[in-house]
Amino acid sequence: MTHRMNRRALIKGMAAAAVAVPAAGIAGGANASAATAASAATTADALAFDPDAYTEITTTISTDDGDREVTYHFWSAITYVTDPVDETYQSLTVSVPVSVDGTAVDATDAPILVSNSIGGYLPSSVSTNTSVSSSRAKLAIAAGYVAVEPGARGRTLVDSSGDYYGTAPAAIVDLKAAIRYLRFNAGTVPGDTDKIVTAGTSAGGALSALLGASGGSSLYDDLLDELGAADADDIVYATGAWCPITDLENADGAYEWNWGTNETGSGSEVDQTTSADLIALFETYQSSLGLTADDYGTVTADNLADYLLATYLEPAATSYLTDLSDDDRTTYLTANTFITWDGSAATFTWSDYLDHVGTRTKSIPAFDAFDLSAGENNLFGVDTTEARHFTDYSLANDTSGTGGSSLDSDIPAKLEMMNPMYFIGESNDDRAKYWWIRTGTSDSDTALTIVGNLALSLENLGDTVDAAMYWDGAHGADEDPAAFITWIADVTGYTG
Repeated sequence: MTHRMNRRALIKGMAAAAVAVPAAGIAGGANASAATAASAATTADALAFDPDAYTEITTTISTDDGDREVTYHFWSAITYVTDPVDETYQSLTVSVPVSVDGTAVDATDAPILVSNSIGGYLPSSVSTNTSVSSSRAKLAIAAGYVAVEPGARGRTLVDSSGDYYGTAPAAIVDLKAAIRYLRFNAGTVPGDTDKIVTAGTSAGGALSALLGASGGSSLYDDLLDELGAADADDIVYATGAWCPITDLENADGAYEWNWGTNETGSGSEVDQTTSADLIALFETYQSSLGLTADDYGTVTADNLADYLLATYLEPAATSYLTDLSDDDRTTYLTANTFITWDGSAATFTWSDYLDHVGTRTKSIPAFDAFDLSAGENNLFGVDTTEARHFTDYSLANDTSGTGGSSLDSDIPAKLEMMNPMYFIGESNDDRAKYWWIRTGTSDSDTALTIVGNLALSLENLGDTVDAAMYWDGAHGADEDPAAFITWIADVTGYTG
């Protein structure tokens, strides 16, 4: 996509052109410049944050340190663009603490946690919220931070003409517009807009990671301009992502590499020929990443299992077992004899780990279904077409009867705009430099390689990455929320 000049530069350019025209054109040029300036002023007014438009609320929030009585100012749904497609979803709320347990809080320079509640790439709305909503946002204000909860369009939205208006890349464009709104209102909206931290789980985790990886990219500018997004950048400082459903064009192969031999819920194996085909595609992709790790050299499909075992799985089991009482540990180890426990560390094989997890939650292919039945097929729908293929392999094996000889021409660009790995691979200088990444070891909604590759690719760029897995954790697990809140203070340097 062509990078558009931002509004301030456009206004300056128009003014300079007006000065340069011959005398006969001065009036017309001046009028055009004045009209442009007036339009920009109107846009700025429409996107101005009103610091007085809040409701004061007092509530009790449970934290690891006990219940906290928090009084905060709450701004109900604010539309964050001037030309929304659907402001029911394109709005955000703001929550700012003013006292915790009776002690005054000054959140002027506090970090801002932007926590989305998106799941399944479905639409998410805060338009009817009357108070702080998500558990992460509540913990944030209890810690003295500003909490912003944005809504965004999602894949199932259809207008009266039957057109899908929330499919890719609508959700990430909306979230970027929300970030731009906050940065546009720096100094007026409470909190430090240079210390924005994003958070999300599942598809929301993928979008949070994408916000962190794609900050400042011009790929989205045309779409943001169409919405009337604020004249500001969308760079974020740090990112939290839980079990992100991302790297979609490579996710089918990754899933088979991880879970291909695990039975489905019905007790049967998926077609092993298809599984092997997809694994081969993943092996090529994994090699193409060129990721390196201490003690492993280049991490390929050949040593990836060993890398994941040593880096994530065995430490997760060790932490879990260490935290159990002696009796509970004995009971667990008796029921799970595949684990070797030496009193301080757990070890086991990759094969035994897969057996321990048991059934896979998705069929084959997991994301680009041959019959276009997966949610991700809907994510790449367009106009009145509900679902489309986004990988060559699934297109070639289409059973829906609506395939074709090649992917639609807009698919490659949309895949780039939806995949944080693209921007990491380009070493985007404006990406977030601090990352909190988590998933559960029993999460077979996606492959462990998604988190492993995301974290390692960022480490290879020199970013600060705190990545871990929760032993026996399922999809959406978040077992250390208080640690994430503390991490925000650590990486932003905020002392309250």
